[in-house]
Amino acid sequence: MTAPPLASGPQGPDALRPLLDTVLDALREGAGTRGGPLPAGGPEAVAAMVRDALGEPLPAEGDPDALHRLVRALAAGTADPADPLCAAHLHTPPLAVAAAADLAVSVLNPSLDSWDQAPAATALEALVTRALAEETGAADALVTTGGTESNQLALLLARETHPGVRLVCGANAHHSLPRAAWLLGLPEPVVIPTPAGTLDPAALDDALTHLPGPLLVAATAGTTDAGLIDPLPAIADLCRTHGARLHIDAAYGGGLLFSDRHRPRLDGLARAHTVTLDLHKLGWQPVAAGLLAVRDAADLAALHQRADYLNADDDTEAGLPDLIGRSLRTTRRPDILKTAVTLKTLGRTGLGRLVDQVCALAQEFADTVEAHPGFELHDRPTISTVLFRPAGAPDTAVAAVRRRLLHDGRAVIGRAELDGRLWLKTTLLNPHARPDDLTALLKLVDLASLAEGHTPT
Repeated sequence: MTAPPLASGPQGPDALRPLLDTVLDALREGAGTRGGPLPAGGPEAVAAMVRDALGEPLPAEGDPDALHRLVRALAAGTADPADPLCAAHLHTPPLAVAAAADLAVSVLNPSLDSWDQAPAATALEALVTRALAEETGAADALVTTGGTESNQLALLLARETHPGVRLVCGANAHHSLPRAAWLLGLPEPVVIPTPAGTLDPAALDDALTHLPGPLLVAATAGTTDAGLIDPLPAIADLCRTHGARLHIDAAYGGGLLFSDRHRPRLDGLARAHTVTLDLHKLGWQPVAAGLLAVRDAADLAALHQRADYLNADDDTEAGLPDLIGRSLRTTRRPDILKTAVTLKTLGRTGLGRLVDQVCALAQEFADTVEAHPGFELHDRPTISTVLFRPAGAPDTAVAAVRRRLLHDGRAVIGRAELDGRLWLKTTLLNPHARPDDLTALLKLVDLASLAEGHTPT
């Protein structure tokens, strides 16, 4: 019996080429079947479609058509971030060049838990992470799966550097921060109200004045609800005055560093001890592409572990890099390749242009909402998130409009609760989207609102 072909090795490219044609054809067919930003019919219809395509998950005999059929089903049942009407979350359409690079990682399958499994990837990760760390004013950076892992690592490093440290964050902070405090056995976090959506320096000053140390302040550069940025310079000043450690969660807003126009919004970032970045947001990378930048590389010593089969002392002394302390994970794919290829292919100018495009699109969409008598705009966008709602609609109608669009497969819009009201949320991260696409989105919302029985006031 002939063994199935492998993806790598001398015969790997020839084995892959027809399979790639199969995948690309199935992607095209699936998108055509879907015909919009997401499949119509809601969860039950999608689940039925997937069950039909899959059949028996582990059959006695294999099916040579499985690749085509299941990729086609996935494409038909996806929420496609490349569709301009798919604008709910911090979920970007990945760049083609980044996805192509990611294929190479899957084919070669290096694992960054020891140098002998990933020689070139080890060197590449060291070079690129340090370059990205320098962008934030840090000394080094670790690759993570995203903001949640980065924030957990930041709290872990703070705990090991300052035993008993207590987290102080705004109510606008990402949910992964208090959860990380719980996971790490830290004291109950101090959560400061943020009625205006951002961390108030006066309230923070009061908290830091009265709380016993050690303290870790977590600020946010790009909230998940409205994309707001805390006043980073003022917060950094307070941390210095009170001797508190500073972490900045810039998972969303960190990509502004690539833009000459928007980079000043991150003034103060370089004063943080740790910074979270996510390049699968304003970096247009396939998931996952997270980073944790660390100002003092000595803090990373807390992650050191020894496993003789991976980093024996004599191997390390002989010059083989020790990789275990570069992550909480052991087996780890070199996600840095797609980022390295993107940075080198587009350069700072190319990435900055993409950032500028989506930020400008958000401003144009806000203009359109403001000019429309049937809608209410929450506020001008800070990055690329726009919150709006049908004028005069109760929260129940706003929620129903969003669900109707999802069920019908017409649009993917998010939701956010601010100022005691529910808002529709668009997070504009598609540089190919145009103002006309968003005018069409408003029309869909208007029609769905009427279908739900709400007439704008």
